[in-house]
Amino acid sequence: MHSFLKTYLVFIFIIFTISATAQQQTELLKISKFVDGDTFWVINEDGINEKIRLIGIDTPEARRTGRTEIEYFGKEASAYVKMLLTGKKVRLVYDVGRYDRYKRTLAYVYLEDGRFLNALLVKDGYATAATFPPNVKYAEYFKKLEKEARSQKVGMWSID
Repeated sequence: MHSFLKTYLVFIFIIFTISATAQQQTELLKISKFVDGDTFWVINEDGINEKIRLIGIDTPEARRTGRTEIEYFGKEASAYVKMLLTGKKVRLVYDVGRYDRYKRTLAYVYLEDGRFLNALLVKDGYATAATFPPNVKYAEYFKKLEKEARSQKVGMWSID
């Protein structure tokens, strides 16, 4: 009986450990508005508009604001994201830090068909790797994708 109890307690510990470290993710959410290539709005599970910022990447600015100017390839990056997401739903997956200083929700984003949006943007030359702690889960992967995009001269890397 003592052996059974020990095994049972180990099993329970493992289950709790796995569930505590599992990625938090959402159901599929509808896109409601676009800001630029790495920021958009979704209607969250509570029916509220929520601003999303893609983690680990940075696209060139597509809009002039008080702080930024329009950057090379910004409009193309924004158009690419609109093409991928218009009329679609996405799944958000969170890392360690869930919000940035601007109160945007930070997320890795997966399309309905399972493609990883953050990675697609870097791979296709519409974004650079830009990882900030504590959200570093895919830092090396994004750097590798950027290096490949540069060497293959795709997207913003097609013109030297």
